[in-house]
Amino acid sequence: MVRELGLNNSVFNQFLSELRDSDVQKDSQRFRRNLERVGEIFAYEISKVLEYQEKDIVTPLGISKMNVLKEKPLMATILRAGMPMHQGLLNYFDNADNAFVSAYRKYKKNEDFIIKMDYISTPSVADRNLIITDPMLATGGSMNATIKALLQNGVPKSLHIVCLLACEEGISLIKRNFSLYKPTIWIGAIDAELTAKGYIVPGLGDAGDLAYGTKLD
Repeated sequence: MVRELGLNNSVFNQFLSELRDSDVQKDSQRFRRNLERVGEIFAYEISKVLEYQEKDIVTPLGISKMNVLKEKPLMATILRAGMPMHQGLLNYFDNADNAFVSAYRKYKKNEDFIIKMDYISTPSVADRNLIITDPMLATGGSMNATIKALLQNGVPKSLHIVCLLACEEGISLIKRNFSLYKPTIWIGAIDAELTAKGYIVPGLGDAGDLAYGTKLD
């Protein structure tokens, strides 16, 4: 299932428009904050499909029966670009367990690239509501490698993939490789074009560089 938040008019699209805007992008603090904001909106939308249970809440004047989350999710992100959106999700799922994965593109001389995995820190994902965040789902290579690495630590109850922007190639790869887990893919917008180097167009550029500064290739 693919859920595209940008199809409906909301303040989400205001934040997304600022994230795309090359002039607004010059303010890295604002860029990070906007990524965090959209992460919060994604968290709210995801919360609607999780399991709840009734709980008696003691107030100063009595007892109120409230539906609360049955269990805390496990949230994972891909370093470094995924950190601001991850923080936005964590602002809402504040008791969540967390996992971190280092997966990045390593370029070869002929301009092709491979996905390099350097690091993973995670609890067991067995029977958990697993939420994985990365701003861009382009070719799907990084997300594909990340999911495979996390699944070595158990089979989740549900799988949610959160991306600000995506293209059909990346979406199709995830659907094809992980159909057994029936993933829900949460997306801000789907862009039509993917360049030869695997960048989404019109996209927004390199989210990691815009958030934290340029890096060596």
